[in-house]
Amino acid sequence: MDSKNVNRRTLVLDVGGTFIKCSDGRVIPVLSDGSPEEISAALKESVGGDYDYIRIAIPGPFDYREGVFRMKHKYAAVYGRSFRELAGIPAETEVEFVHDVVGPLLGELENDPSLSKGAVALITLGTGLGFAVAVDGKIRLSEDLSPADSLWDMPYRDGTLEDYVSKRGVLRAYKMTGQSGHEGITVKELSEMARSGDCDAQAAFRKAGRHLSEGAKPVLKALGVRKVLFGGQISKSLDLMAVDFGPEVEITRI
Repeated sequence: MDSKNVNRRTLVLDVGGTFIKCSDGRVIPVLSDGSPEEISAALKESVGGDYDYIRIAIPGPFDYREGVFRMKHKYAAVYGRSFRELAGIPAETEVEFVHDVVGPLLGELENDPSLSKGAVALITLGTGLGFAVAVDGKIRLSEDLSPADSLWDMPYRDGTLEDYVSKRGVLRAYKMTGQSGHEGITVKELSEMARSGDCDAQAAFRKAGRHLSEGAKPVLKALGVRKVLFGGQISKSLDLMAVDFGPEVEITRI
């Protein structure tokens, strides 16, 4: 957050497909496949009080300059609608929209001055594979304000890197061991199994870690990244993945 926002009444929202996480500790359920009325109600509840400045981290496609929904895979019912209008945010309240990977990286840069030297990356592991890079404290952005660099769509083996390093990638790796009876298993449950000594579950996480190491390492090297931060639900199992970007790259989970 820049200096003009210091000491102001501020709120940060992390808008996902199932929950909206608020910087004041509230977690608001939201139906991203719901009706405009249902979505609007959740957004209004998340905003809650009277603020001078609100930063909203939200996935794309989204018009980050105008604050307009452009998603069709979720929040489809409010496509083309204004976030400010749906959430009932007063005109006098300053609102900043950022990509959902850019938001956490901004927060880390603000809270840790040591990250403002050289190139630092954030990788988020969850339903998808998020990636953003900051050089000397400034995040590399494309024209539409989404991250200028990406890993999720990188061609990798018979698909993309995200196919191998994400929720579906970890679960697919486990299913390829020939296990049956676990069709509805979640990554969290798989992590618990791995920590309880299940060799096939452990192998699935290690395999995802190898894929990430292999796919991301050349990108990190080309960008001169010295430190990689990890976020997202699957990053809670980072210790099981044995990710290795080389001795010159420090890895930290936020």
